[in-house]
Amino acid sequence: NMGFGKTERFRHTSLGQNFRLSNVQAAIGCAQIERLDACLVRKCEMAKIYRDVLADVECDELVVDPPFGKRTHSSIERTKVHDGIPRATSIGYAYWTPDDVIEFCKSWSPRVRGWFCALTSHDLVPVWESCLEDLGRYVFAPLACTQPGRNVRLNGDGPANWTDWLMVARPRSEEFSKWGALPGAYRVSNGRGAKSGSGIIGTKPIALMSAIIRDYTRPGDLVCDPCAGMATTAIACESLGRRFVGAEIDPETHAKAIKRIANGVQLDMFGAI
Repeated sequence: NMGFGKTERFRHTSLGQNFRLSNVQAAIGCAQIERLDACLVRKCEMAKIYRDVLADVECDELVVDPPFGKRTHSSIERTKVHDGIPRATSIGYAYWTPDDVIEFCKSWSPRVRGWFCALTSHDLVPVWESCLEDLGRYVFAPLACTQPGRNVRLNGDGPANWTDWLMVARPRSEEFSKWGALPGAYRVSNGRGAKSGSGIIGTKPIALMSAIIRDYTRPGDLVCDPCAGMATTAIACESLGRRFVGAEIDPETHAKAIKRIANGVQLDMFGAI
């Protein structure tokens, strides 16, 4: 009886069997468990690559768009129309856990002289906030970055997600306490400048990254993005007179990013407000 209680049905007072797991789901689960050790080894290898490549990098500001949380990644859908039927394609890279966020902050915060800016999903906001505060930074409330009409929820069971969250934190110093007034949110229109043009799920619009670079960096500053992806932040920095250093672990995405930079992308300064 799945351990249901005799008086309170949904209070599980004893061990019980749950036969609602299909044979197919059980087979997939067993196969994934068999791969668990290999997956953990690969994640550790990837972390070491990032640490080795960027071990000596220090920067004026960090502006990063890392993977989002599990809930967001499991629900991100790219609609394709095949024979008139919309279909969903899942995102192609791993989500971040709270432990990933903590390790990232501990590694990078000491090496960032100025603003620490990270885009994230709502489920990881408390982790970023707590960790950056523990590291001695002044953390602001998350800033909404909205793109109306960005996607639809194909199963029709609730609202679509048009908002990402920007976590910003500065050193507790007089220099940065006098930085100036900054926007409380960013809105990217659904017209010119809103599209990323990259073909990679999760790539942010150039207009959005340009607005963040404009507000949280100064001309000539060195900006770092350790999760460079399709080099949107690099393109924004180049257009706005900032220096850039970054890394991308996926060879295919890195090759596309280099080609994208070489082809040149026109910056739309009026695509985000």
